[in-house]
Amino acid sequence: MAAAAAPPPPPTAAPEPSMLPAENHPLFTRIRLAVPSDVPHIHKMIYQMAAFERLSHQCSATEASLSATLFASPPFQSFTVFILEVSRSPAFLIDHTIMNPHYTPTTASVNLEIPVEDPEEGAFGVGGNEGVVVGGFVLFFPNYSTFLAKPGFYVEDLFVRECYRRRGLGRMLLGAVAAQAVKMGYGRVEWVVLDWNVNAIRFYEEMGAEVLGDWRVCRLTGEALLGYGQGHRN
Repeated sequence: MAAAAAPPPPPTAAPEPSMLPAENHPLFTRIRLAVPSDVPHIHKMIYQMAAFERLSHQCSATEASLSATLFASPPFQSFTVFILEVSRSPAFLIDHTIMNPHYTPTTASVNLEIPVEDPEEGAFGVGGNEGVVVGGFVLFFPNYSTFLAKPGFYVEDLFVRECYRRRGLGRMLLGAVAAQAVKMGYGRVEWVVLDWNVNAIRFYEEMGAEVLGDWRVCRLTGEALLGYGQGHRN
């Protein structure tokens, strides 16, 4: 007579779902007004931006020429630069040495699934702040809308270094400009975008920006500016 089959083992209890959050890698950010000591970083990023836009042959800015022109007027009355700093540590957010009477720095954090590997961390490190690097910048200045009868801001350059892109940092920089415009009662913020940069166009449209297809940029520069200006001197 065959032996009876052994009874099946009791069911194993389902594992309790983990109440711990998924592993993340926070990136802490601060947007502040640029100061003259930031010029070497701004200069490097301008040349990186020119290379990305395939316009390196048009870029002749030097650290000396930037230093002579960017800080000649109070912020928001002329050329103004916001610097975006990033760090893996939140400690730098309470650094009071960067306080400026014209602008209170804005801070935020971003949770990333994968930590950022910054191959240029040494070149973009902020002196005296270990682990803090410059991740991007935005340069803007006042313009005027006759239709609105209000001033606004024109964004000349917005740049986030390659390893920090697609993490919402460009949105933070534009948001800082927009917030300042609202604070000052300005009527608009505007900029231009290269027609082949479809990722940037999509990004701006998702922000709610209107991309004007029926306007073209006109520019006099170099020999054309010199010749036209000399021909119309009083």
